[in-house]
Amino acid sequence: MTEADLQKADPRYEGFYGTYTITEADRREVQRYRVALLISGIAFSAGLLQWWQWGGQLAWLWVLPLAASLGLALHWIHIYLRPLHRALQLFWLLGCLGWGALLMMASPSAALTTLQNHPLWILAVGPLFAALAGIGFKEFFCFRRAEAIGLTLLLPLALLGRLSSLMPADLCLALLGAAALLLLVLALRKFGIPAAADVGDKSVFAYLEQQRAAGAP
Repeated sequence: MTEADLQKADPRYEGFYGTYTITEADRREVQRYRVALLISGIAFSAGLLQWWQWGGQLAWLWVLPLAASLGLALHWIHIYLRPLHRALQLFWLLGCLGWGALLMMASPSAALTTLQNHPLWILAVGPLFAALAGIGFKEFFCFRRAEAIGLTLLLPLALLGRLSSLMPADLCLALLGAAALLLLVLALRKFGIPAAADVGDKSVFAYLEQQRAAGAP
């Protein structure tokens, strides 16, 4: 492959700290992030729909693809600040552990009913949704999408409202359903933008890595 072919395949951009390229590996990573986010939206929406229409006996199964796809999305997401990225991954891990404890202690078929009747369980499973709200905040901060800020606000509003007993279960479920639909809209709309937008300014990543390396003992 000639130099001209390489430049065509990996276009150069002018960043805050210098030029950078968006490589094929970057594009694959963005595509995987978008697919994982879409699967999260589908699983979240389908689980809530099944819970609303047919009860929670089998609806808990949708938690599995939701948690798995959300974890992958957090692996492939591009966030400048490593502490923020690690915090979202930690929330995801804590939420997965919380769901595991709920499924073991209440039995899978009764897990969602237990969660509905005993809101204190939200403290255990809530971090998973905190990680999802964090993705929403990142997407709003970067792209100013209305569905992203809606997702960011509705998830904590629903869960904290139910945890504090200030919100009836039906309203909480409705707000979660709205958040799930907003997540679907957010994920679908991301397929229409260039990969470079999701990658962001790689010169900032490179600069922060240099700063971390320089400060390492």
